[in-house]
Amino acid sequence: MTYSLIGRCARTGQFGCAVCTSSLAVGSRVPYAAAGIGAVLTQHRTDPRLGPRGIELLRQGCSAEETLAALVASTPHHGWRQLAVMDRHGRTAQFDGAKVKPARGAVHAPDCIAMGNILANERVPAAMADAFVRSAAEPLAERLVRAMEAGEAAGGEGKPVISSALLVVEREVFPLVDLRVDDAPEAISALRALWDRYRPMVELFVTRAVDPDAAPGPS
Repeated sequence: MTYSLIGRCARTGQFGCAVCTSSLAVGSRVPYAAAGIGAVLTQHRTDPRLGPRGIELLRQGCSAEETLAALVASTPHHGWRQLAVMDRHGRTAQFDGAKVKPARGAVHAPDCIAMGNILANERVPAAMADAFVRSAAEPLAERLVRAMEAGEAAGGEGKPVISSALLVVEREVFPLVDLRVDDAPEAISALRALWDRYRPMVELFVTRAVDPDAAPGPS
């Protein structure tokens, strides 16, 4: 009951994830990313321990394929897991456990991987990846939101989506963007509204952190 995407901006070096589902607070469980390192998604019967474990493997220099293989080998319950990894070079790897329920699928495309489980149809990941690729001139966060909207337009999942999340990292140890909708009747629309409101302030918040003397606004 989840669909998601990892994306990279080759122009800026940003990595990011977007995800939505019909259960609460998906942003706290599924997406993981580190600046200059890559990203991991862990979903279906989610094991949030696999996200930080995957990021650490990528940090040590493992490729996406090596990281995925190590994650699968590390859990005796891999049959329930659906995983995706992107490494620092933009290479991708994906795993569906034998117990992951259909409709399910994954699509690898330039600088992204889209996947989902318990979907309304198998076209959803392809629609997400296509929207991401076609919006290459936009900021990464915008591309990720458009991918989620395309997934929804292609059918989404069988139940109403109530939570969604958008995570983007660039240079700092803190995220460039970290937005979450934890419980809303139209979570993707709510994420769009949140991103549209946050978008003009992205660089301001970074400047406040790294060069506060140069930041406009109140002290």
